[in-house]
Amino acid sequence: MTRPQNAVLRSVVIGLGSYLPKRILSNADLEKMLDTSDAWITQRTGIKLRHIAADDERTSTLATHAARAALAEAGLEGKDIDLLIVATTTPDYTFPSVATQVQAAIGMTGGVAFDLQAVCSGFIFALTTADKFLTAGSHKRALVIGAEIFSRLLDWKDRGTCVLFGDGAAAMVLEAQPGGGTTADRGVLTAHLRSDGRHFSKLYVDGGPSSTQTAGHIRMEGREVFKLAVTMITDVVEAAFAATGTTAEDLDWFVPHQANARIIDASAEKLNIAPQKVVKTVAFHGNTSAASVPLALAAARADGRIKPGDLVMLEAMGGGFTWGAALVRW
Repeated sequence: MTRPQNAVLRSVVIGLGSYLPKRILSNADLEKMLDTSDAWITQRTGIKLRHIAADDERTSTLATHAARAALAEAGLEGKDIDLLIVATTTPDYTFPSVATQVQAAIGMTGGVAFDLQAVCSGFIFALTTADKFLTAGSHKRALVIGAEIFSRLLDWKDRGTCVLFGDGAAAMVLEAQPGGGTTADRGVLTAHLRSDGRHFSKLYVDGGPSSTQTAGHIRMEGREVFKLAVTMITDVVEAAFAATGTTAEDLDWFVPHQANARIIDASAEKLNIAPQKVVKTVAFHGNTSAASVPLALAAARADGRIKPGDLVMLEAMGGGFTWGAALVRW
């Protein structure tokens, strides 16, 4: 790749694809299963629907569908990709990785493929990791996927958690392209990641190979997560603004992790981001963990909101705790 003098490499989005399982579980359906109501769920979360994977679907199935859609939009084939990262907390197997299964399915015969686990922040972590590979010049094209089947980690008797989550996948193709080194460049402009393991007990899964030899179920202290979420989200978004000399007014779109409508609204308000710039899909997808941000991106791009040249802020927070933000010029 020939670069103009004084140019920098940017990770530019050239393809986007998504996949949602056909089965839809509504709040009305949950009313028949639990001591809950549509009004209770909607008021506290903003969620109305969530998609649930079929019995014969695995995380690699969802990820492969999304990958093929993203590659088709980019006009590429699997052999054109030399870096594949799947962000997931719900792999098909303890090993091998979901990424290597997708690699085989799409005909990617070279390069490297691996999974990354940062729960709901997974896609931001994976995007940031891919950006480092591409801008270092070691790889040319990356396929970054967020894919989850969280429905298989749920305790369906726990109304505080099982109403929140859904299944899905979305994928992004990135290509290293020369830029001028300014915020006018297309691609990832900056990214900021954080983690703090002291908050383990507030959001975790009570199982795993080396502890219980089971997958376990999600356990969450909802109020504590809510209290910390807004502060943590603000932290990384403001860091992205500071690194690029941009402000909330410069943004065209704010695409947050779709966990809870109240967290999204409170974060946007604290950051002085106008409500009309906020992409919200939580009502129709629920919390799809690592698939959340790319699914929201795909929805906003598909309906014409996100256009070439738009400045888009992505952010997420997940168990661990992990959190991060990335500023991207579309």
